[in-house]
Formats: sequence, structure tokens, C-alpha cells
Amino acid sequence: MGDQKESLKKIITTLAVKNEEIQNFIYTLKQMLQNVEENSIKVQQDLEAEFQSLYSILDELKEGMVMKIKQERASRTYELQNQLAACTKALESSEELLEMANQTLEVAESDSFSQAAKQIKDSVTMASAFRLSLKAKVSDNMTHLMVDFAQERRQLQALKFLPVPSAPEIDASESLVADNCVTLVWRMPDEDNKIDHYVLEYRKTNFEGPPRLKEDHPWMVIEGIKESEYTLSGQRFDMKYMNFRVKACNKAVAGEFSEPVTLETSAFMFRLDAGTCHQNLKVEDLNVEWDAMGGKVQDIKAKEKETKGRTASPVNSPARCVPSPKRMPTGRSGRDRFTAESYTVLGDTLIDGGENYWEVRYDRDSKAFGVGVAYRTLGKFDQLGKTSASWCLHLNNWLQVSFSAKHNNKSKTLDVTVPDSIGVYCNFPEGHLSFYNAKTKQLLHSFRTRFMQPVLPAFMVWCGSFHVHSGLQVPSSVKCLQKRNSSSSSSTASLT
Repeated sequence: MGDQKESLKKIITTLAVKNEEIQNFIYTLKQMLQNVEENSIKVQQDLEAEFQSLYSILDELKEGMVMKIKQERASRTYELQNQLAACTKALESSEELLEMANQTLEVAESDSFSQAAKQIKDSVTMASAFRLSLKAKVSDNMTHLMVDFAQERRQLQALKFLPVPSAPEIDASESLVADNCVTLVWRMPDEDNKIDHYVLEYRKTNFEGPPRLKEDHPWMVIEGIKESEYTLSGQRFDMKYMNFRVKACNKAVAGEFSEPVTLETSAFMFRLDAGTCHQNLKVEDLNVEWDAMGGKVQDIKAKEKETKGRTASPVNSPARCVPSPKRMPTGRSGRDRFTAESYTVLGDTLIDGGENYWEVRYDRDSKAFGVGVAYRTLGKFDQLGKTSASWCLHLNNWLQVSFSAKHNNKSKTLDVTVPDSIGVYCNFPEGHLSFYNAKTKQLLHSFRTRFMQPVLPAFMVWCGSFHVHSGLQVPSSVKCLQKRNSSSSSSTASLT
């Protein structure tokens, strides 16, 4: 009995699910019927508008051609009428002279005849009839103003609805990822001169291979691309890969998306570990700001926690031990944050290989600022550059301005203009640590060393602030400079 009831419940559940599917499908069909009605009205209106625009063009063309014929007719009529009037006047004058000559022949007196003959001779010599051109100035042929729409008629007769564009093909071999830019190249599988524009979509992912149906990041859309390539510039590669797809659009309809491609966007990505920072540093994502009251506030909070801990019930006590999900371990677990005059904060990602690059922009009003790398074993009282566990560039704006490179408590003053933004290049296997003007890529200083253990990005600030840019690729210009200077060690003779 119990098994039968259970079986019946399963059947009822299955039937209910099927009924819900049918209801959803019925709703979809009704919606599609409504869409067909609305879309057919729209495309009919668009078609009428297109034909009306064609009629308007033909009417304008006809009006212009008719005007040309009228102007040509008026011009030729004017020339021919003037020529006809001149000829008629000359003919009348000639007939008068001819009549006078005939009358002179009948004169009997010699003197009268001679005088009349001379007058007639002079008049004939000056007669306009002998200066007339007996060739029409213009032709009466107007066939040069005829038109033949045979070719256009055939084209119009072959007119069809716009075809749906084919899906483009992305050429991954021609596409390029460099300098935090992605240049994507695609082509159409067949010649189609009616493509109006392309639509490109992209999204970031940490998964290699074909794009997955569900991703945390949505597709980003770029519309109105006229060429068959596009460059995404100024990217921050905080994930390992990017998915791309593109579709072609004509004036009326868009085609299917291309087969998506996945490009690797390797870059050094890290965040700041707030768990390491000095109490007087306020860390928010990649921003750090000096907070003179930070230590006192921390002490007050610590005392409040201690007081609450004494009165809290055992039920609530485990909640206080749950670590923040935003904090990533850096290997300094169990150690105190930096303290005393070590106003330092570290990155949360170890560098143990490859070429890495990041940039930092600091407030020029900061009294002191430092940027470099450090071993994770850097002591909580240690200042950057004053031990063998850290390398940095240090700017001092307090009392006297100085800009120097520091390592192992040795300092070298740098005779360069202090930039607003500094780029840091770390080639871990070769032991190269170089600092650049982030804008001009001018080399500021290089360390040559042998890293004995992984390092972390390291920063310090006193009475100021800074912002870190991570997820950056090594700029091409920096790579070229590194190769050019690979055999030179003049800049690091005193600091290694």
C-alpha cells in the first residue's frame, strides 16, 4: 500500500511538471503569435518607407532631368531664333538692293546710271547677306538627353528581401593580446557588401577552452563597428582569459554570432593585504590612505571586542573566529601587522617566477612614499629598503626632498625627475627589479640580485595616499628596454 502511494505521488509529480511545461509552452506560442503580428506590421512599414524613399529619389531625379531638357530647349531656341531673325533681315535687305538694281538698268541717262550703279555696288559690298553663316549655330538633335534604365530595371526586378548575414569567423592567429590591449580580427565567409556594422561581445573568465554557458561575468557589448577588426584598449586583466564572439548586421537584421574564441590574457594580478598593513594605513581595495587616528581607533575597537568577549555567550563565540572572506592568505598568518615606523602594506600574491609588472600612482603631497618588493619574512618593525629582505624606491618630501633607491640599509640618490606614477618590473628568474616612469617608460633604476625566496609587492606611505594598478601586462617598451640593458650593470653597482 505504501509503495503504491509513493508510486502514485511520483506519477502525480511528473504529470504536474509536464502540465507546467505545457502551460509555459502555450504562453510562449501565444507570445510568438503576438510577436509575429507586431513584427510583420513593422517590417511592412519599413518596406513601404524604403519604397517611398526610392520613389522620392526617382522623382527628384526625374525633376532634375526634365529641368535640364527645358534649359537645353530654351537655350537652343534662343540661338536659332536669333539666327533666323538675322537671316530674315539680311534677306529683306538683299531683295531691296535687287529691286533697286533692276530699276537702275532701265535708266537711260549715262550720268544717272553711273551714280546709281556705284551706289548699288557700295550697298552690295556692305550687305549683311554676305557676312552671314549659312550653318545653324546649334543642332536640333536632343538625343544626348535620353536615358536608358534597362540595367537599373533589371536590378530592381531582381530586388529581394535582405538576406540574414552569415556568421563571421574570428581569426585567432591574427588576433593579438599585448600592452593591456586586445586586437580582434575576423572575416566573413562569403562576400557580402550589404553588411552595415558588426557587434562584438566579450567577457572575462578563468576557464580555458570553449566558453561556458554560465559565467559570473556578463557579456559586454560593443556596437556599431564598421571594420572587420577592433581593439579593446586600456584593459585590466584581472582574470586569466577572455571570451569573444561577433555577429554581422545589415540595415534590417543581425546574423548569428561567430563561434566564440578564448584568448589568454596573462598578467600579474594582486590585491593589497589589509591584514599586513600598519594601523595608520586605511586600505580599500587598491587604494591606501594615511590615517593618523587609525592606531587609536584600532585600540578602542580591540578593547571593545575584549569587553564583549568577556560578556558574550558561548553560542556566539565561534562567530568571532570566522575569517573575512575578502582576505587572502599571504603566508604571514599568525604574525602581527607592520608597526612602529614601518608604515607598510604588502600585496597578497607571491611572485615566484616569470615577468611581472604593476604601477602605482601616489599623492605628490605625501611626506614619504616607497614602492618595491619584499620577502614575506620582512619583520613587522622593518622599513622598506633597510634590510636585506626588501628593495624599493623611496621618496622623502619631509624637510628636504630626496629620491633614492634602497636595499639592505644602503641608499643611492637618483638624479632623475620624480614621476607621478611609477611602473615596477620584476623578472624573478633573472633577478631583475626595475622601476620606470609609468607614462614615458623612462628607466629610473634597476636592481640586479638573486631572489632566494618568493617576493611580494610592497608599499609604504606616510602622511599621504596612493593607488595601485594591477592586472597589467609587461609593456612592450619595457621589454625592449630590459633586453637593451640586460648586459649593463652600471646602475646597480652600489646596490644589489
